[in-house]
Amino acid sequence: MSTNWIKAGATVVVLASTAMVLACGTAAPISAHAQEQAQPSGEYRIGPADLLRIAVWNDEDLSGQVLVRSDGKISMPLLNDVEAAGLTPLQLREELITRLTHYMPAPEVSVIVEEMRSRSVSVLGEVKEPGRYELTAARTVLELIAEAGGFTEFASPGRIVIMRNDGESRERIHFNFSASISRRGNQENVMLKPGDVIVVP
Repeated sequence: MSTNWIKAGATVVVLASTAMVLACGTAAPISAHAQEQAQPSGEYRIGPADLLRIAVWNDEDLSGQVLVRSDGKISMPLLNDVEAAGLTPLQLREELITRLTHYMPAPEVSVIVEEMRSRSVSVLGEVKEPGRYELTAARTVLELIAEAGGFTEFASPGRIVIMRNDGESRERIHFNFSASISRRGNQENVMLKPGDVIVVP
């Protein structure tokens, strides 16, 4: 594996939240692509299915894209399995530095979340723009359907189903779009959770 490293003359201090390396007061900018994909907040917690970019200074074998597995761990040469889920990028960086000090002096490491897949939902079926959408803030079913371009002419808005993983079980939430809009009956807008799949028949 390989990556385009940022060459700054000293130890990396912060990278996770700003898409920029601060090294002894000197900033070395990351590529525009990395800046676009970097997480908006250093408090972001890594989750399963997130795509990370890990760079270890002057070591191409330990650098590159890493996928967080469903068990919350990542696999890296030399270090084998490392727990990543639940940590911020900065915390994972510190863990990697600690482990790598057994194999090299003063390792310099950066961790960037390139794709926040653990904080996403999917919209499938009869919407104009089906696909995966990131939950960067609290969102409802109505908001996601609107972001997906609305319904196609063949959609059945009264028979929408939200598939949700609840621990070891899978929950099916039936959603009537028209009833929610008109507030008929007890139908309420549904707040989405990471991993939800909205199916529009």
